[in-house]
Parts: sequence; C-alpha cells; structure tokens
Amino acid sequence: MSRARPRSVPTLLLLSTLLAATATAARPAPSTRGSTSGATPPHAATSPGAAPVADAATGQPRIHLITIDASINPATADFIHESLQAAQRDGAQALIIELDTPGGLLDSTKTIVKDLLGAPIPVIVYVAPSGAGAASAGVFITMAGNVAAMAPGTNIGAAHPVGGQGETIQGDMREKVENFAVSLSRTIAQERGRNVEWAEKAVRESVSVTEQEALHLKVIDLVASSRDDLLRQLDGREVTVHGTTVRLRTRNATLVPREMRLKQKVLNILANPNVAYLLMMAGLLGLYVEFTHPGVFFPGVAGGICLLLGLTALQVLPINYSGLALIGLGLALLISELFLPSFGILGVGGIVAFVLGSLLLFDTPESDLTVDPAIVYAAAATFGAFTLVVGYLVVRTQRRKASLGSEGLLDEVGEVRQPIGGADSPGKVAVHGELWTAVAAHPVEVGARVRVTRVDGLRLTVRRVGPSETGAARQRA
Repeated sequence: MSRARPRSVPTLLLLSTLLAATATAARPAPSTRGSTSGATPPHAATSPGAAPVADAATGQPRIHLITIDASINPATADFIHESLQAAQRDGAQALIIELDTPGGLLDSTKTIVKDLLGAPIPVIVYVAPSGAGAASAGVFITMAGNVAAMAPGTNIGAAHPVGGQGETIQGDMREKVENFAVSLSRTIAQERGRNVEWAEKAVRESVSVTEQEALHLKVIDLVASSRDDLLRQLDGREVTVHGTTVRLRTRNATLVPREMRLKQKVLNILANPNVAYLLMMAGLLGLYVEFTHPGVFFPGVAGGICLLLGLTALQVLPINYSGLALIGLGLALLISELFLPSFGILGVGGIVAFVLGSLLLFDTPESDLTVDPAIVYAAAATFGAFTLVVGYLVVRTQRRKASLGSEGLLDEVGEVRQPIGGADSPGKVAVHGELWTAVAAHPVEVGARVRVTRVDGLRLTVRRVGPSETGAARQRA
C-alpha cells in the first residue's frame, strides 16, 4: 500500500466509530442504587408470629431493593443471584426486584427463574415505575416472584419467543422453543398459584395486558402506586418459602438499595448487542489502519482494546456463526478491492455480505436481542466510504508520474554544467539537484537546457530543449 495517501482519513473514521460506541455505551445502565451490608444475623423470613430482624440503627425491619431496567443477560442473572445471597446474609425480610425490561436471553431467564423459585427469602417483583413493562423474559421473572406487583400505567406480556430480528422462528425449531417456553410459563404459574391459561397465551399468542387487567386475571397479586404503597400492602401478607409459610413484616421497613459490582456493570454494557457490534467494528477498523500505517500507534492500541472487548461480549451473547462468517467475508472482499482490479465488484459484494452478516449476527432462537439496523447501515456506509476513499487515493498515486529512480528522471529538464561534445564526449548535467554524466547526439554548450530521453545506469542521454519547451518547463517548475 502506498504511503502517499493521508493518514488523517482512516484515523478520523476510527475516531468517529469510537465516539459512536462510547455514546451507545453511555446510555443509562440499570438504575440500581447504593448498597449497604451488615452483620450476618439469623434468617429474616419469619413464620407467623415470629419477630422480624430489625435494622440496628432504626429498629425497623430491612428489605433489600435492586433495580433491573435493561435487557436480561448473564450480568443481570449474576446480579440477582448475588443479591439473594446478600439479602439472606443480611437477615433481610425480603428482596424487592424493581423491573422494567424488554426481554433478553432465554438461558439467563431460566437461571433467574430457578433462583427465584428456590430463593431462601421472599422475593417481590415490582414492575415499575409508570410506563415500565415486563415483556418477553420479564413475564417469566415477574410470575416467578413470591409476590408479583405492578405500578399504574405498566404492562406485562408478549412472551412469544422470536428470532434476533423480531421475526417468527420457522420450522421445527419454532415448535421446540415455543413448547419449552410454554412449559416453563405453566410451571411457574402453577408453582406460584397464578393464571396458568393466561401464562400459556402470553407465549403462544403474545398477549399483553395492563396492570388492572393482570390483577383481574390473577397474573399478579397487587397494584401499588409507589414503593411506600407496596410496603404497606405487603405487610402481613403470607407467602410460602421452601414449603414454609412466611408472614411479611414490611410496614415502615428500611429499604436497602443494592447496585451492581463494576464487573457486572461492564458486562451489562457489553451484553448490549449495539455496543458489542460497534466495538467489533472499531477494533477491526483500528487494526486495519495500524497495519497499513505502521507507527501511528493510537489506531492499533484502541483497535486492539475494542476488538478484545467486542469478543468478550460475543462470549456472553448468543451469536449466529453464519452471520459472523459473512461479516468476515465482507471485510475480506472490501480489503481485496483495494489491491485487485475488480472494477468495484469485490467492493459491492463485500458491502452486501457485511450488511447481511451484521443483521444475522445475533439472529438466534435463544434470545430476542438484535443490533439496531441504523447502526448496521451506518457501519456499512463507513466501511464503504473508507474503501472508496482509500481506493481513489491508491489509483491516483499509481497514475502519478514517478519521482524517484530512473523512471523519475525520464523527460525531466536539466541544465548543462560541463559541455557535451556529442555521443562520444560526455559532459555534466544538473537534474533533480544532482550532477549526472550525460551524452547527446549533438554538442551542447554550458548553460543550455536539455531533456532526459534515456537512462543507462549512471549515464543519461539528453537532447537540447527548444525555446518553447524551455518556457513550458519553467512554468511547471
């Protein structure tokens, strides 16, 4: 690759991609709030008539609170698992999960449901605030709580499994995934005493209901306008934990917010398909810039970090390997376009393969996650424009007249410094700021302008330049 093209173009493209990834990653993470920890008192879930464990400072019972307002992924599952353990160690009355999710990974959902059904303390799933929803995976999680509650203006439902782009799964895979989701929803509903028929319809027919409809259908247990209202309605309610009846003591309870650890926060951000995709694209672009412009350093370092983070996200998210292969093929074709005279065929094919692979990358029946098509098209346009600009610079460089070596001397105009007596009597000519031994078919005096017509090793063959040619050469100089 020629060094003649400017380094600023690919570096600016890399910076723009990095800024896009940063802007996407900067979207608010789950708004969980600070956590506190205390000694390890006895188990807080109390049978009827038993005294609850109280907060040492206020003398009031403690309830741990976590907030999930993102997609369901391994980071979310790990956070809920740790929160259950922490609440048990702290002797909390219960764990409240404030939920607002569009759905997520089926494997992570199964893990969360298993933890909730086997939780050592009561778990209250509260779909809030107003405007929030428990869609897809959120339906299973909400129904799995000992108590399911919703705030006014919320909704629940649409648990039918779909592909990565929101399309219906086809063939035998559709039947398998749908039947599994139905059996899971029915099992949860039966275990928690909820509406089994509605639970099946939420999967098979993607039905969705408001909080009042959910309460009437016995999908949830209560509607609470705020956290205080929730605690008031929970007080005295009896739930079953591991076969034991537990009475909740929640009036005037102290809420203990708990937030994700740094590792979980990072993993939660990386589990966003848009962030993972942008990191991969920024990494590939940065490494390409570094390989074609050795010594720039920043694109290589930033690209390597982004690519590793993107690959880490692929370890968390279910991916379609056909989509990944198409992305690799598309990038290979785009790079080949820079070196092979395909008249744009490789470039167009590369962009088509790149777009198709990007759209299929997270298209799996295990999740309803997807990359925003706008990001895919923007990335394809960026790579396409990059290939076009670099290709143009390469072609322009190749068509430019050589300035070095013997090719760079041909047709150049110089000045005679020592007289040339003819073909057998060489003289000296100044060309390109250097003195060369030169011969000519006819004698040429000192100071005359000559043009190089042939280069034989270290000897030039020249001819006298006419007055018109001399004026044109001076104008070019």
